Amino acid sequence: MFTTRFQAWVRRNAQRVARLLAALPVTPNMVTVSGMLATFGAAVLAGFGHLRWAGVVLAFAGTFDILDGALARATNRSYPYGAFLDSTTDRCSEVAVYAGVAAFFLGRPGPFARWEVLACLLALAGSFLVSYVRARAQSLGFKCDSGLFARPERVVLTVGALLIGVPDILGLVIAVLAVMTTFTALQRIFEVYLQARAQRRSASGSPARPPAGVPKRPVR
Repeated sequence: MFTTRFQAWVRRNAQRVARLLAALPVTPNMVTVSGMLATFGAAVLAGFGHLRWAGVVLAFAGTFDILDGALARATNRSYPYGAFLDSTTDRCSEVAVYAGVAAFFLGRPGPFARWEVLACLLALAGSFLVSYVRARAQSLGFKCDSGLFARPERVVLTVGALLIGVPDILGLVIAVLAVMTTFTALQRIFEVYLQARAQRRSASGSPARPPAGVPKRPVR
C-alpha cells in the first residue's frame, strides 16, 4: 500500500483542487463518469498500439478517481449512491484497460501473444477478485484493507508500463499483475479468516446466554 505520508499529500492537493471545482456546476458523479470515459479513451489508444499516449491519458484519468471523493467531501455530497457509482465505474475502467491491452497483444506477431492475452485475462480476474473479497468482507462486518496490490498500485504499475512503451515490458508487467492480484486476494482472504477465527474464539470463551423468554434456573 502507499505510505501514509504520500496518501496525506495526495488528499491535501485533491482538496485544494476540489475547492476550486466546488465553485463550478460540477457534481462528484460527473467527475466519476468523466474519469471512466477518459479511461475508455486510454484503452482505445492502447488497443491501436499508442502505448505512451495511453499511459498519459490513463494517468490523467486517475486524477478523476481522486477528485470525485474530494469534491464530494468539499460540497457535502457524500451519498451511498456516489460510492456505489464510483466502485462500479472502477470495475468498468479495469475491464476497458485490460481489454485494450489484450487487443494490442492480439495484433502482435510472435509466439507469446497468446500467453500475453491470457495474462491480461488472469490479471483482470485477479483484480476483480481483490475488489470482491474486500466488498464481501466489509458487508459481513470484517475489516479488509490489506494487500500489496490494491487498485492504486495496479493503476500506477499499468501507467508506468504504458509510458515506457515497450511491448515486452508491458507483457511482463501484466504477468506480474496476474500473479500479484491473486496473491493480494489470498492475503485478504487470510486476513478475514484470522478475524473470523478471533470472533469464534471470543464467542466460545464467553458464557452462554439462555434463549430469550426462558427463565434462568435458580442456583441451588
